[in-house]
Amino acid sequence: MADNTQDTAVKTKEKKQSFWQGVKQEWQKIIWSTKDELIKQTILVLIISIVMGVIITVIDSAALQLVNWLMAI
Repeated sequence: MADNTQDTAVKTKEKKQSFWQGVKQEWQKIIWSTKDELIKQTILVLIISIVMGVIITVIDSAALQLVNWLMAI
């Protein structure tokens, strides 16, 4: 019975080590962005977010004005 418990503990330990070795290998495959790429992408995201915010605000304001106009009729 004790041998079975030890075998299970060894297998569990081997699985954990195998898992972390796989994680380490996959982590090394990641291609990280350079600082310049990161700055350009961040600026692009900010610009797109601002433009989309303005577009949504304009559409919302127009819809509000339309509803107010229809309610006034």
